[in-house]
Order: sequence, then C-alpha cells, then structure tokens
Amino acid sequence: MLECVVNISEGANQGALEELATAVNADLLDIHSDPHHNRSVFTLIGEEAPRTLAHLAVELLDISAHSGVHPRLGVVDVVPFVPLPGSTWDEAIEARNRFAIWISNELSVPVFIYGSERSLPDVRRDAFANLAPDLGPPFPHQRAGATCVGTRSLMVAYNVWLRDSDVATARRVASAVRSKTLRALGLQVGDRVQVSMNLIDPMTTGPLEAFEAVKELVQVDGAELVGLIPHSALDAIPPTRWEELDVSPEKTIEFRLAKRARRLT
Repeated sequence: MLECVVNISEGANQGALEELATAVNADLLDIHSDPHHNRSVFTLIGEEAPRTLAHLAVELLDISAHSGVHPRLGVVDVVPFVPLPGSTWDEAIEARNRFAIWISNELSVPVFIYGSERSLPDVRRDAFANLAPDLGPPFPHQRAGATCVGTRSLMVAYNVWLRDSDVATARRVASAVRSKTLRALGLQVGDRVQVSMNLIDPMTTGPLEAFEAVKELVQVDGAELVGLIPHSALDAIPPTRWEELDVSPEKTIEFRLAKRARRLT
C-alpha cells in the first residue's frame, strides 16, 4: 500500500476544499489546511485518489491568484509517494513515474521529479532557472504552475510556534536547528511566527527532539502536527508529552488506515 501526501496551494477557500475532499473521500486519511500558508495537505492512499484530486484542483484553482507564506511552484505543488509497510521503494518510484507522466500528458502541467535524483529543496531553488522540467512543457502552466512529484520515506511535518518573537528570530532558530534529519524554515504566519519543519527521519529526530531543539533557543508557544505521524514515532514520545506536542494515537497513520478499513467494509 502506498501513501500519497498531496500538497495543494489553497488553504482558505472552504468551498473549494470541501469539494476536493469530497472527491477523494474514500481514500482520504487526513486533511490539514492553513489559510496563512494558503496550503492544504491531503494524506491519501493509492494512486487513483491523487489523480482525482489533481485533476479537480487544476480545474478549480489558479496559482496566479495565490498568496501565502509557504513556498510553492504550483496548484498541485508537491506529490510524494511513500511506501508503507508491505510496499517497496521500487513500487513508490513506479507510482511516482506513472503520476508524473499522467499529469504532464493529461493536464499539460510541467513536472519536476525528486527523490534519489535530487531533493525537493533543490527543485524549489533551481526550478525554471538552472533546472528544466523533467516532463511536460518547459514553462509553467498558466493556471496550475508546476508540480513536484517524488518519492520519500515516512516523514513528519511539524510546526513550533514562537512566543514574543519576530520572523528574523524564527529564521535564525530554523537555521540553527536544521540538520540532515530536520529541514526548517522560519515563517511569519498572521501575527505569529513559527519554525516550520519537515522531520525526514522521525525515528532519529521526532516531534519531541524538534520541539526541544527549538525550545533550547527561544520561548515557545505551542506545537502543531501537520498531517499524520507513524505510530512508531509516537511510541518514542512519553504519553505525558503528547498533548503538549499535539500528537495522539488518533493522529497516527495506522489509526486512520484502520478507520478507513472499517468505513469501506
């Protein structure tokens, strides 16, 4: 079974988000939206739901009208395929390649591939400058922009809010905590600031380690899990810290998969 965590560049238009969620409801494990990021993270299962979501998103949304603090290249901004237990890395690569060919041919959206070839930050930095699309037109789609389609291992997206700080401080903290297992940005989100992180090896650097790394440098004002967490990463956190770190058994991939299985029977 493959997980696909599609990042859509829309976080404020509730009508559009409800329409997108309804279209993929059978294979939707979680949706996390943020109006300031103007971004929504759809955690899906399989290959069909990502295509359904992408097709409708390109139909409904326009990247030229987008405004938000999160970096993005397009409406269907990031499409990573993740092998869950029982699936292989090769299966994820094959699914990635099929999706990339489909969206470039069917919707004429340029595609940048990431994974073992290059990292997502590399694509964001070089796209349309030093890096041409791997598939599709050599220029952005007028409404949809471009799409980054990749493969990755299980990852945790995690934000830590800072207390009485400015965005310059958040950026300094993000730079200080960044490592091989933790990617970080300092962002202004409305009238607050956060260190927005991707924990790319959550068994090495999980929410607890990330939270404490930020807390060592600056006063914090809470945490936010974006999407889901593997149960193994939750088990590494003392239950007495779960509420503070915004994690719980109900926010694990395994819990949502079991819930989906019950829904489909």
